[in-house]
Amino acid sequence: MRLDLWTSAFCAPCAAARRVSAEAAALVPDLTVVERDVAAHPDEVESLGIRSTPTIIVRRDDGSEAFRSPGVPTRDQLLVAVAKAL
Repeated sequence: MRLDLWTSAFCAPCAAARRVSAEAAALVPDLTVVERDVAAHPDEVESLGIRSTPTIIVRRDDGSEAFRSPGVPTRDQLLVAVAKAL
């Protein structure tokens, strides 16, 4: 399972999203966190419809999207989303 964390260089809430993502990864051994800067991947950002940073996307093992959060979810919201993606 993968968590895609979309960030930007001047995004204050992105630090909180990093923290919440790291907490989830520490609690869920099979969760891989991949951080991507929106400026470095403009085509992918457009195709995914990402409109703000941070954006967190939880993907199932098959790559399908299980959860999306524009903004910073709570740790518990993120853990529930991860559990649903299993």
